[in-house]
Amino acid sequence: MLETMRIKPFQKRYTVPGDKSISHRAVLFGAIAKGKTYIDGFLHGEDCLSTVSCLRQLGVDIQMENESSLVIYGQGIEGLQSPLKPLDVGNSGTTIRLMLGILAGTKVSAVLVGDESIARRPMSRVVEPLRLMGAQIEGREHGRFTPLTVQGSRLSGTHYNSPIASAQVKSALLLAGLQAEGKTVIRETIHSRNHTEMMLPGFGVEVITNGLEVMVPGKQSLIGTHVKVPGDLSSAAFLWAAALMVPGSRMTVEDVGINPTRTGILDVFVQMGATVEIEQTGVWCNEPIGNVTVYGDDLKGVEIGGTLIPRLIDEIPILAVIAAQANGRTIIRDASELKVKETNRITTTVMELQKIGVNISETEDGMVIEGGNEIQGGMCSSHGDHRIGMALAIAGLAARDGVRVNGAEAIKVSFPSFESIITQLSV
Repeated sequence: MLETMRIKPFQKRYTVPGDKSISHRAVLFGAIAKGKTYIDGFLHGEDCLSTVSCLRQLGVDIQMENESSLVIYGQGIEGLQSPLKPLDVGNSGTTIRLMLGILAGTKVSAVLVGDESIARRPMSRVVEPLRLMGAQIEGREHGRFTPLTVQGSRLSGTHYNSPIASAQVKSALLLAGLQAEGKTVIRETIHSRNHTEMMLPGFGVEVITNGLEVMVPGKQSLIGTHVKVPGDLSSAAFLWAAALMVPGSRMTVEDVGINPTRTGILDVFVQMGATVEIEQTGVWCNEPIGNVTVYGDDLKGVEIGGTLIPRLIDEIPILAVIAAQANGRTIIRDASELKVKETNRITTTVMELQKIGVNISETEDGMVIEGGNEIQGGMCSSHGDHRIGMALAIAGLAARDGVRVNGAEAIKVSFPSFESIITQLSV
């Protein structure tokens, strides 16, 4: 259990753990590259460690130098070996979906499983387009859910119009496309995160982006490289939120990734009346990084939806908490994708915030928050979802009676040092 209480204003500077999405990709790409890949800033969280574990089962030599640095001795994608037991992805949707894209065109035969949350998450969004390329994937309910069995096979390139803005779907198809005959083109209706397209050229891969289309020629090999992982903006969002929840506070997060496909939450902070100061300090593996400071009082409610949602989908639970402190109504719409995350994050966010006195209601594709009222506090649950757990803990910093979060161990999936940092804010 994690307990947080109302605190006094603060001014703090922190770094956050490495970006979870980029850490996954760095390890996966290094594993199928030829030669050594060095990764600095790796997120030593449970999800990313699940990726490492699965790759080791596939015969990849991965050496952890310390918690944030590792070396991969890649033998190319042809060096992957069929595992002796099922690949357990734990709670990681990124691991299983990108792994399907990698394994689809190999000679590997494997079974992929995960925890109860993964068993409920839709896999057909990846399985069906991979089957169009020739992939042999079977599973529960015709491959809609885990367990999934993949038998590597010859693939053909495809032109795929993705009905959803999903970086996991896009990345899985790009990884399969690297092994396919011909070219693979993915077109989205809205831009999703582009970390895969940004990183692959660093491994010597040709990727062509044209508006909402991304194309890779087939039969390409990756070459080992050095990856430096920026701080995770999604983790940083909770620290910036802490400053907005405690009037008179100021929070700076250093060396954080500021990729435009991820900075929607900063745009919303500005719409709500907060001050956001961004100082770009460099570029790591084609990813812009910088120091970002957030502060502001007397926030106002906003209405968000449309193309903004994919740029802040993981930050919606903490945005709902901030909205409870803002003056007026906040409406979040077009966020149905939240229903298929680690939990149904619409229902879970609404239910748990109602427990601690927030005036919030669920809609078909989002939520409505009536702000300006004191958060009462009390007992609530993460439901095993790291972002729900962190959002509730931040709510406690402004709650009359504090907040006690059951299942707070889930936070270690993405932000192992979160509890330590939050405790320091009151010192």
